[in-house]
Amino acid sequence: MKIIVTGGAGFIGSNFVHHMVNKYPDYEIINLDLLTYAGNLENLKPVENKPNYRFVKGDIADRKFIFDLFEKEKPDVVVNFAAESHVDRSITDPEAFVRTNVMGTTTLLDACRTYGIKRYHQVSTDEVYGDTAADKGGCCAENAPLSPSNPYSASKAAADLLVLAYHRTYGLPVTVSRCTNNYGPYQHTEKLIPLMTVNALDNLPLPVYGDGSNKRNWLYVADHCSAVDMIIHHGKNGEIYNIGSREDMSNIDTVKLILSILGKDNSLIRFTADRKGHDRRYCIDSSKIRNELGWKQTVAFDDG
Repeated sequence: MKIIVTGGAGFIGSNFVHHMVNKYPDYEIINLDLLTYAGNLENLKPVENKPNYRFVKGDIADRKFIFDLFEKEKPDVVVNFAAESHVDRSITDPEAFVRTNVMGTTTLLDACRTYGIKRYHQVSTDEVYGDTAADKGGCCAENAPLSPSNPYSASKAAADLLVLAYHRTYGLPVTVSRCTNNYGPYQHTEKLIPLMTVNALDNLPLPVYGDGSNKRNWLYVADHCSAVDMIIHHGKNGEIYNIGSREDMSNIDTVKLILSILGKDNSLIRFTADRKGHDRRYCIDSSKIRNELGWKQTVAFDDG
């Protein structure tokens, strides 16, 4: 089987490439990445010399490039991790998010339709559901209404709808996964856990939005990768699968845990003006993938 993994030099994408290259030595894994600030080939050092791995630099929104690549490679499966993903950056530059997340996805879908792939998988986010019943304590199942709060999550929601529309209109074999916040190796230092860790190690202030009470559901990246692996092999065409843990943590508690692990004092914490449109809580119901595909979380937050 030949699989194109887009965004495979980023945080989650590179972890997925590691997972697939090592688990399936008879598969051919092609890593397609534009190498923006979030992509780093150092992430791929452990697999770069594996015989079943190749890297290709390119832009998923470049239609000619993508069609030429598909004509040459004729992949069986496409897994799309490529995305602009930082909420703060989307607030200052929404257009870049629309270009990559919406137009890039459309380009991939058109290429998949033209070259008859066996499965296109869209890696999405729990943020498309918006503030998750913050006042009720509930969690969103896959059929919950989409209510994105910022340009990033709006662009991902638009991409999800396009993917599902291509299945309905053209019969394209697709699946979508929506995962909670990831953490783990190779994560960019603009994200909460690595940012707080690096700052704490250097005894720098730890900036925390608002009062830090915003809650997030954290999943170790290897568990996310195993879920996507399971979906592309056993998921049903046209279906959405939520991927989440059962561990809610407020941002301030996460920051305090990092400080405790590093033996640092809470006095490093600095509360800052809240992010525009900041969601108070994300929580998804992942019982579908657990019950239908047998996936389960293996790494607890404290251990991860």
